[in-house]
Amino acid sequence: MMRRRTPLLSGCTALALALGATACGGSGPVAAGGGDKALNGQTVTVAGVWSGSEQKNFQKVLDAFTEKTGAKTQFTSTGDNVSTVVGSKIEGGNAPDVVMVPQVGVLQQFAAKGWLTPLSDTTRKSVEANYAPVWKTYGSVGGALYGLYFKAAHKSTVWYSPDALTQAGVKPPATYADLLKAGRTVSDSGLAAFSVAGQDGWTLTDWFENVYLSQAGPEKYDALAAHKLKWTDASVVKALTTLGELFKDKQLIAGGQKGALNTDFPGSVEKVFGPKPEAGMVYEGDFVAGVAKDQFGRKIGQDANFFPFPAVDGGDAPVVSGGDAAVVLKDGKNAKAGMALLEYLATPEAAAVWAEAGGFLSPNKKLDLASYGDDVTRATAKSLVDAGDSVRFDMSDQAPAAFGGTKGAGEWKLLQDFLRDPSDPKATAAQLEAAAAKAYKG
Repeated sequence: MMRRRTPLLSGCTALALALGATACGGSGPVAAGGGDKALNGQTVTVAGVWSGSEQKNFQKVLDAFTEKTGAKTQFTSTGDNVSTVVGSKIEGGNAPDVVMVPQVGVLQQFAAKGWLTPLSDTTRKSVEANYAPVWKTYGSVGGALYGLYFKAAHKSTVWYSPDALTQAGVKPPATYADLLKAGRTVSDSGLAAFSVAGQDGWTLTDWFENVYLSQAGPEKYDALAAHKLKWTDASVVKALTTLGELFKDKQLIAGGQKGALNTDFPGSVEKVFGPKPEAGMVYEGDFVAGVAKDQFGRKIGQDANFFPFPAVDGGDAPVVSGGDAAVVLKDGKNAKAGMALLEYLATPEAAAVWAEAGGFLSPNKKLDLASYGDDVTRATAKSLVDAGDSVRFDMSDQAPAAFGGTKGAGEWKLLQDFLRDPSDPKATAAQLEAAAAKAYKG
């Protein structure tokens, strides 16, 4: 997903150091579904959050599956409310066969409701052989593997226009304080510093998570993600206060708070890399590159680049990850063909299709890095497959959907309210705790 859904060696080194190490290798094509058009005449229905260039590029993967197996595919974009849309489809007797789930919390919710089929032995063996163990952990509930992480995200990247920073005479900053300082210098040069996608609440959770992970540290991050630490904790108030420094500064945000709240994710990328730039920088994951390249013709590494999200208050530079997991629904009309699709998605062959199209990272360490179309993405992908089990998964994606993954509710809405008026971090923290307590009990 665009949420849930990169650079130069400096960023990759930061990721590699933060995450640990696993080997990277290459592998040839692996057959799926028999490789002999064994699924001719069958149709696999797939639902996921992707739209725009992401949907178009995933369709290329589905088309490659069709060519290999004979099975047709039908993709439906759910928008951000994937749990609500899929739930209503199941209740209406029209469940898709496969869902691309962008949140660990939603995967756990689906498993708890008994909606999911454990992955086949073939898929499980592929995951065990080709993925770092952490990806199996995030795809498992109660010891059973339900989710295959096909697409991963590196969500600690600040994308920028090299021309804008050069014109302002600033270099990529290493600290959050320097980020705001650089932003004000960019603003003084005649272009707003940041484009913020406040219309999409998930982008605001990503801002918070990067600040919180760096400022409060990984142990508190894990505790807050599991709601073992209350959102009223002083560390949360401090992170909100830090984030509020940016949100309340109209000089830093394109269009001010009102403009940000009327800007969705693709629009935020357009404001930096589109034909009429309004800002010099946009914070979001590596998938910004796909939009900048596909929709605005930017050459990644030359006229679109990024620097790692900077360290906050002397902490380590944060590394937040995310990903979309493919699951098979029990109530789908063609679960067998759906499972064949997952067997295909687990191969480096499938990952290579999207890697070549751009805007994609795979946690599959057997994918040949040469499949990626530019050095920036190639280096970032290497840092991902070199990573061990210390990946800090997107916090809101680990929460119950009612809190961390629903448009107009929970954390998404409350952080939008905070963007609108960041004057009382303590009150926002109290509201977040009330919403979290309700959702986690449910």
